[in-house]
Amino acid sequence: MEKTVQLKDGTEVLIRELEPNDVESSLAFFRSLPAEDRSYLRNDVTKKEVVAARIDAMAFDKIKRLIVLVDDEIVADGSLESDGYSWKGHVAEMRLIVSRPYQRKSLGMVLARELYLLAASRRVEEIVAKVMRPQAAALKIVDRLGFHREAVLRDYVQDTAGNKHDLIIMRCKLQELMAELEHYFAASDWQRTR
Repeated sequence: MEKTVQLKDGTEVLIRELEPNDVESSLAFFRSLPAEDRSYLRNDVTKKEVVAARIDAMAFDKIKRLIVLVDDEIVADGSLESDGYSWKGHVAEMRLIVSRPYQRKSLGMVLARELYLLAASRRVEEIVAKVMRPQAAALKIVDRLGFHREAVLRDYVQDTAGNKHDLIIMRCKLQELMAELEHYFAASDWQRTR
């Protein structure tokens, strides 16, 4: 999968799957994120072995990772994780992060759409998003996409500094997400795909 998309500000981005030879560029992307943004990530992706393990995990076909590039530099990263054929085989978890210079340009929505299309091709029926309570911007995005809060686990996760936070689990049916995205992109005349 490889797709070129023009954002609303005219920036052209390339969306493609993360590949084994992307370890160094992925590491550079995560290390370039402000400490505040990295503090809420599930794993310490400033370590080369952690980034390599993320890529290696894709071989089992339960995790699909997409990256967004501008001039061969990663500016966003997204993943879709599913259990495949277990009792949760119809559910996948979505995660994504966009570098600050590319936020508020609808890149998150574009990447979310690609992850939803990937989910649909894998016959996923529901998407789950897990967000720490301090991630106000992330909560706003998933709310806007039509996710509904399912549960709040009090003081369940820790940021990189060791501070405990509530984990908010949100869920949405894929059909509802696709309808929301179709509405969003239909209302926009700026987004073009090649």
